[in-house]
Amino acid sequence: MKIFITGGAGFIGSAVVRNVYERKSHEAIVLDKLTYAGNLKSLPVAYSNNTNLFEHIDICDANSLNEVFLKHKPDSIMHLAAESHVDRSIESPDEFLSTNIIGTYKLLQASLTYFNQLDDNKKKDFRFHHVSTDEVYGDLDNLEDYFTEITPYAPSSPYSASKASSDHLVRAWHKTYELPIVITNCSNNYGPYHFPEKLIPHILLNAIKGKPIPIYGDGSQIRDWLYVEDHAEALIKVIESGITGETYNIGGFNEKKNIDVALAICNLLEDLGAEKPLGVSYFKDLITFVEDRPGHDKRYAIDATKIKNELGWTPNESFDSGLKKTVEWFLKNEEWWEQVLSGEYKLDRVGLENNKEV
Repeated sequence: MKIFITGGAGFIGSAVVRNVYERKSHEAIVLDKLTYAGNLKSLPVAYSNNTNLFEHIDICDANSLNEVFLKHKPDSIMHLAAESHVDRSIESPDEFLSTNIIGTYKLLQASLTYFNQLDDNKKKDFRFHHVSTDEVYGDLDNLEDYFTEITPYAPSSPYSASKASSDHLVRAWHKTYELPIVITNCSNNYGPYHFPEKLIPHILLNAIKGKPIPIYGDGSQIRDWLYVEDHAEALIKVIESGITGETYNIGGFNEKKNIDVALAICNLLEDLGAEKPLGVSYFKDLITFVEDRPGHDKRYAIDATKIKNELGWTPNESFDSGLKKTVEWFLKNEEWWEQVLSGEYKLDRVGLENNKEV
């Protein structure tokens, strides 16, 4: 397949692109606005400033979307482009509503226009794969409960509300216009190339630099953690074999309290012999509890039985094995994250912004 991957320069999108590129299983065309979270250095070198593989585009721009559909003629769409950081959504929700709701609407419209022009064979194989989050389901109070594909939506933050809205739009375009869709809702991802504002890389890099490691509240919030390369495998499996109109929950079967995640990272740094900043005896001493954020959900937990039984997917990594790979990657790839922290990674965009072809 030739697959459009929106947000393909982001954390999860780039993992999908690397997987497809290295295996030569499909052809991935990246559509990305390159906001702060998009990074060309997370992609294979072949994607740099190459309009055959990369389109510098805002999914809210309907005309540009129509142009790239006509130019590339994709077989399927994997829609990952989204604003995703909860704290940012609380401070400034506008971008979240624009990208996650209006952007999804514009992409659905462009996809529908394109789909209606395809011949019957192409229509039969076409998929609009919408990638969402477990946060649309809200909170779990009971330790016995898990999110399933039929759990009612109860989003708690502007971010999760905007993603819930986009999920509803995708289902509506399927029912009203018969656009072939699949939806996936995933748990918290972690792994290589993770943007430093997110919990695991934030803890890791603060520890390396000897800065306080902030933990909301008492750190008892529980999340199900999924190694990003396992998620990429699942997304590819769904777009290849998922049943039109269905939703699949993707989880890592790894529930951890935030405080335990922080301690695990600190212990790994000790075990791997990471150099300690001046004045730090143990990395865990940097852990600092801070005021909890508004509307903070207590527990997320995914029941991934459906994708396991119907598509044969299960994660390869446990939390311990995935976290070890993650910490080792960040220790070996200081240049990547230092360029993100300094903002130098944004210099790669200058040529794209001046390129009339994109």
